[in-house]
Amino acid sequence: MQLKHSKFKNTGILFELLVRRVTADTLEGKESKALGLLKKYFTNTELGKEYKLFETLFKYNNVSETKANIVLSTSLDASKKLNRTSLRKEKYNLIKEIKEHYNLEEFFKIRISHYKALASFAILLEISNGDDNINPNVIVENKITLLDFLTKGIISKNVTKDKLLEEFQSYDKDTRILTYHVLLEKFNSKYENFSDPQKLILKEYINSVDSTSKLKDFYNGKINEIRSRLINLTKQVTDKVVQIKLNEVMKLLVEMDKNQKIKDNNLIDLLQYSELVEELIKVTKI
Repeated sequence: MQLKHSKFKNTGILFELLVRRVTADTLEGKESKALGLLKKYFTNTELGKEYKLFETLFKYNNVSETKANIVLSTSLDASKKLNRTSLRKEKYNLIKEIKEHYNLEEFFKIRISHYKALASFAILLEISNGDDNINPNVIVENKITLLDFLTKGIISKNVTKDKLLEEFQSYDKDTRILTYHVLLEKFNSKYENFSDPQKLILKEYINSVDSTSKLKDFYNGKINEIRSRLINLTKQVTDKVVQIKLNEVMKLLVEMDKNQKIKDNNLIDLLQYSELVEELIKVTKI
């Protein structure tokens, strides 16, 4: 029998998406319902206990195959102590509440860099606690995927993680939930001087960490928008030296082609270009 992965039932994915949503809500300056869901469903619950297995497993990267096997088997054994009935009920209620506060399709559209490894672990958890009549190839394929991930250091080498999420996951579960408000205050303090256009750029980047077509379309759209605004603003600048410098800046505003990957530096460039536009608006009073 084959076993199909469901992101709606994947505790690791649910947790990461909620954290991303909290960050995005914070950037928009509104109270985050996702934060309440994190506290409600991941503190002293079966769902929280299962997430702890994900957290523990994915702390290990670039380790030997022997150590990876030990960590995986220990995690799978520990999962058998969970109350599966309560766990299913909590996941059902969590999805129900997410649907009440967010567009479910948009919520789950956010890309997660290590999705495949999270999916493999979730499938192995299901197999360890479910029907024994499973095609052995399913077990082998998912173990290979997960062990490759753990032994090749994919997390440390290839995954661009959200900085808030990385800091957040450095704490143990109880401390993490209790101190989350402090982290949000630090986050707000760091970005409090950002303009609304800059916050929009950062929000889009957080919601699409990978180089997705949506993120690339957003980037190219912002580049064209900024170029257009700079062209209009430059006409209002009388200082010839400043005009020359602005023209040089506009030469840097180039769209990404389909083979290029958006990196952190591109985000920084967009934020700086946006700030330049805001400053010019103030100076020219447009």
